[in-house]
Amino acid sequence: MNDIALKTRALGVAAAVLALLTGAPAGAQGTAPAAGATPAAAPNAAAPQAAAKAEAEVRRVEASTGRIQLRHGYIANLDMPPMTMVFRVKNAALLEGLKEGDKILFTAEKIDGAYTVTSLEKRP
Repeated sequence: MNDIALKTRALGVAAAVLALLTGAPAGAQGTAPAAGATPAAAPNAAAPQAAAKAEAEVRRVEASTGRIQLRHGYIANLDMPPMTMVFRVKNAALLEGLKEGDKILFTAEKIDGAYTVTSLEKRP
């Protein structure tokens, strides 16, 4: 794993730990949890919902490893703040035709402990 990927992963872990330590509820970026919901219960309540699309800019495409580095906006279903990080892709075909600088809409999920892009489409 290269230096940028390690730093990106460390930043993502640090952000997740910070969110856990501060008790930030799911949906803190504009939607409040249901009345009476505790921060621990809020993520489970959101799990059945379909993944919402998030905006991103492609920073790097690693077709040989099935990974993509994105500078993304808030990802609602993961309660993830905007950052730059590397994602796995569910299907390597998603990377075809993508290049650095492309603007995309994508969905991501945590699959087997790894943040994974499950769909994407180029924006004009």
